[in-house]
Amino acid sequence: MTDPSWLQEFITVGRGVVIAVTPLVLLFLLFQIFLLRLPLQQVADVLKGVLIAAAGLFLFLVGVGIAFLPFGRAVGEALGRLDHDLLFVAFGALLGLLTAWGEPAVRVLADQVEEASNGSIRRSMVLPAICIGVAVWVGVGMLRISQGIPLLWLLAPGYGLVIVLMWFCRQEFVAIAIDAGGVATGPLANSFLLALALGASAAVGNQDPILSGFGLVSLIALAPIMSVIVLGLLVELKMRKHLER
Repeated sequence: MTDPSWLQEFITVGRGVVIAVTPLVLLFLLFQIFLLRLPLQQVADVLKGVLIAAAGLFLFLVGVGIAFLPFGRAVGEALGRLDHDLLFVAFGALLGLLTAWGEPAVRVLADQVEEASNGSIRRSMVLPAICIGVAVWVGVGMLRISQGIPLLWLLAPGYGLVIVLMWFCRQEFVAIAIDAGGVATGPLANSFLLALALGASAAVGNQDPILSGFGLVSLIALAPIMSVIVLGLLVELKMRKHLER
């Protein structure tokens, strides 16, 4: 027999995908009627692409609900039972690195940066910078959970430092950094890493999971902003040394 929880997940996700995609399709059709007037073949291609994207989104979200969320919570609970904070932080940082590396939106951003800059800002620089930044701050987030550090003690100095560094960084990297903060908090971070934090905070036992578990995504949003700006500062420093020779 079919598990009713799976069936409910299919119904809930399907309804959400329809609600999300339908307004975009209607908007496209309105533009087609009044402004675009594309050939029928091109309209058909767009609509087929929308159906394929909707199907992919549906399958992804079903997988997240059935697998990623329970898996992330289980891993977080296992990490929370570790007696050594160093291992707790190290495993958190490793999972942050792998999640950011697999985040589709991060890879899209890195590709677009290289294309828009005509190769002067390479994908091979941007992608590792974002992933390393996320890894560091997920590790800090795990330390925050284990030690009960208030979230504001990390966010306020972090964003304060970012604002200061922006004045010394090339504006191209500032723009990339701000966008990177958005794409790093994509579906993988919001599903797996958030569930990881909630599971870890529940396993620690002496904290409210809502207070200690939530907030990790805010640190993930800060992470690539800081790391990409630091990358920009390093690139500018290298360019100055090259010009001085």
